[in-house]
Amino acid sequence: MTAPAIVLFTVMMLVPLVLSGYLSLTDWDGYTAQPAVIGLHNYRVLLDDPEVRDAAVTTAVIAVAGTVAINLAGLGTALAISTPGRLNTLLRTVFFYPYVISALIIGFLWSALLSTNGAVNTVLEAVGHAGLPFLSMPGWALVSLITVIVWSGFGFTLVLYIAGLQTVPASLIEAARIDGAGRWRTLRSVTLPMIAPIVTVNLVLTLVSLLRTYDLVLSLTGGGPAGTTQTAAYLILSESFQNNMLGYGSAQSVVLTVVTGIAALAVTLLRRRADTGVSA
Repeated sequence: MTAPAIVLFTVMMLVPLVLSGYLSLTDWDGYTAQPAVIGLHNYRVLLDDPEVRDAAVTTAVIAVAGTVAINLAGLGTALAISTPGRLNTLLRTVFFYPYVISALIIGFLWSALLSTNGAVNTVLEAVGHAGLPFLSMPGWALVSLITVIVWSGFGFTLVLYIAGLQTVPASLIEAARIDGAGRWRTLRSVTLPMIAPIVTVNLVLTLVSLLRTYDLVLSLTGGGPAGTTQTAAYLILSESFQNNMLGYGSAQSVVLTVVTGIAALAVTLLRRRADTGVSA
């Protein structure tokens, strides 16, 4: 069982990572048979590239705001519908359904709904309200993008939180209530410590996923308006395949990989420290 996993990891993860590291040291355009090695030039260029800086800020905003919103929505909904019942089972299916739909399809769907002449603005104008610039103004476009990301992604965290809540012994909840603890105190002192590992997993998976956001940007905003919703992953693919700068794009992907690893490790360590504080 171990050998296939090692082979799969090597082929799918290690080889592309090493190849990207090599290409990041070249000026390869994707067509030249023998790319020239230019050392750390690509890394020096990206440090002074304003487009990279703007994409990094946008990615950070999406990752932090999206991670917080997705987990709050997932946990809050899980607490509301964790008890068995036909209605709750139906709601779980409804909330999880957007997660299994292709992000490209979701983006195109919401683009049709939120565009200037889309369905939402048509309804607003029909009831006498002026249309809103959901995708045509920078601030609105970023908020719209994050909202769609939360809507499409919180179903996954919902499932994990429901699974975690079902592992909390009912006797502990009952004991806390007998001792006079209200709902908030029971949640903070009993439920959250018991599902702390699930919280950590959800935070790390969500953060890593959002740092690589690309497909929803492509289909919903196209990186606009004026590049204000352009993420790091979107910029990497744009530089690599539209501008034929695979060496430069590889350098950006190496930096994004390192940042993603550091962010995931930081969240894990912070959650472990918080859990230790709670248990102490």
